Amino acid sequence: MSSFFNLGIQKNYIKSLKELGIKDPTEIQQQAIPILLQSKTDFIGLAQTGTGKTAAYGLPILHKINPKKDAIQALILSPTRELVQQIKKQLFKFTKYNEAKIFCEGVYGGEKIDIQIRNLKRTTHIIVATPGRLVDLIQRDIVDLKNIETLVLDEADEMLSMGFKNDLTTILKTTKGSKNTWLFSATMPEDLKAIVKRYIREDAVRLEIDRNHLVNANISHYFVETSITNKLDALITVLEERHEERGIIFCRTKAGTQALTHQLQQEGFDVAALEGDMQQREREKVMRAFKNTSLQILVSTDVSARGIDVNNLGFVIHHQLPEHLEYYTHRSGRTARAGKTGVSIALVLPNEVPKVQEIESALGIKIKQKTL
Repeated sequence: MSSFFNLGIQKNYIKSLKELGIKDPTEIQQQAIPILLQSKTDFIGLAQTGTGKTAAYGLPILHKINPKKDAIQALILSPTRELVQQIKKQLFKFTKYNEAKIFCEGVYGGEKIDIQIRNLKRTTHIIVATPGRLVDLIQRDIVDLKNIETLVLDEADEMLSMGFKNDLTTILKTTKGSKNTWLFSATMPEDLKAIVKRYIREDAVRLEIDRNHLVNANISHYFVETSITNKLDALITVLEERHEERGIIFCRTKAGTQALTHQLQQEGFDVAALEGDMQQREREKVMRAFKNTSLQILVSTDVSARGIDVNNLGFVIHHQLPEHLEYYTHRSGRTARAGKTGVSIALVLPNEVPKVQEIESALGIKIKQKTL
């Protein structure tokens, strides 16, 4: 296995990585870092959630920044406020032992735009942003992106599934020039292929990790056949088997999320909901409790779970199978992060068993039947 030093990472960053407990590069880091450090190229990286993509693009970006140049030199787009905050925090930690300061700002919805405008008036080398808020700042003529050398689309498939297609195309048009575009995604749906064809150079380097396993190979997949009447009992049995493990239960709708959360609370489980109608302050409170382990279980919709990046989650439960195939990948990818193992369990009705077989076939995985 290559070391970060052998990949070309500077000693000051290696010192920070060691302090963060990151000693050995993951597969995506081993393959992407040398390319992104040494070449001026567009890049497409397909890798499942939780494989270390932030360091794979973040470290090369930091190496390319000229701290003496008072201009925005890199732009990282990410689907949610939480992910933007996490990326900014990680980049800051990477630069702990740098002699020259690299300044990074995060811009996202849910915070007063005036505060972010004021922050951007300071020296800024890297912007990490959600697409919607960045377009707002572009339209107000607040950000100058003409010196951008690198544009990263992180979790690109999630940005599209959240409805950011128009915002993404606006940003890609605005940043036309000699920049390099690096796209990282877990899946490659058709609308993302269209963006790649239009905005990424044909000679872009393409890298696919675990070509036959877009779902993390460290995840064990199961389904439990049940009925509508018995589904809550089946879920309770599954949760009791998981003991003290932490995890996420996925529902399709906001109403379903709220109802299931209430039912599980009534049964004595340490559970809270995460859904689209929540105020930002309440959402942050729930996420804070989940991250610091004072909350054991989240019940969430697919969209609300975007940007959840929490290590040491033992399981994911699909209360209903997702509507879209890529959602299964995103859901399952919340567990088995950072090299750990995890379990994905779907509760299915008898008429949904063929859909389980479709998921198996499409993703190249085996979903075993589990008897309670």
